Amino acid sequence: MGKLDGKVAVISGAARGQGRSHAVNLAAEGASIIALDICADLEGNTYPLARPEDLEETGRLVEKEGARFHPVVVDVRERGAVWQAVAQGVEALGRLDIVVANAGIAPLGSGQTMQSWSDTIDTDLVGVFNVVQASLPHLGAGASIIATGSLAAQLGSSTKQGPGGSAYSLAKQVVAHYVNDLAVQLAKKSIRVNAVHPTNVNTDMLHNEGMYKIFRPDLEAPTRADAEVAFPAMQAMRVPYIEPQDVSNLVVFLASEDSRYITGSQLRVDAGGFVKAVPWGK
Repeated sequence: MGKLDGKVAVISGAARGQGRSHAVNLAAEGASIIALDICADLEGNTYPLARPEDLEETGRLVEKEGARFHPVVVDVRERGAVWQAVAQGVEALGRLDIVVANAGIAPLGSGQTMQSWSDTIDTDLVGVFNVVQASLPHLGAGASIIATGSLAAQLGSSTKQGPGGSAYSLAKQVVAHYVNDLAVQLAKKSIRVNAVHPTNVNTDMLHNEGMYKIFRPDLEAPTRADAEVAFPAMQAMRVPYIEPQDVSNLVVFLASEDSRYITGSQLRVDAGGFVKAVPWGK
């Protein structure tokens, strides 16, 4: 018996990275999965995004766990399309209990334009709004909403990394505020809302030229090996990054009855990145 037997979860950005990990781990505990992903590149992003075959692979992994899988290729920036996708998923799988608003981009380094700002705000902020708001009509008592934030949200605004980096920081901060205030409104319905704030995670969002340049500005064209030397500076624990599984462990906990009285929380999975950067009481 799994902790989530009979439940249904919708996950955005499910084709790879953290989203795929969350889908597989929730499925391993018995949840059926509605998987949303754009499966295409965005003009303002600076590295390739997932493809349809990535979403198909997520499906194979979920079904290997014995769970049902309902994929939808959808752009989380498009409100109407997201509402339709969630409704179709609920119709197909019968209910909705867990929402993981996870889809996000982080365009950094060269190649950023003002489109990078727009695509990041529309994906990382508006996309969270769209997925959560489209899910609300289908949720009942005991449901759990989980938004993917970032250590960046905890460390404050950054305007030094170009329009994409600035928009990423802003979006994650507003998501944190949204979770806090929505939790108050939904508590009376016994629906929980929490945010998880990872440090750098071992995914494609981290492993690209733009991110490498942030960590090694001293080099013209830093490689992954070059960046690996600098990555640990972000955390108090001397690790270069965490794994998607480390975040998924928390997502499963927040989705389950183990956290039935935890709501409105901003939970960091950051290897001490926040306490290293922010003095006590600040």
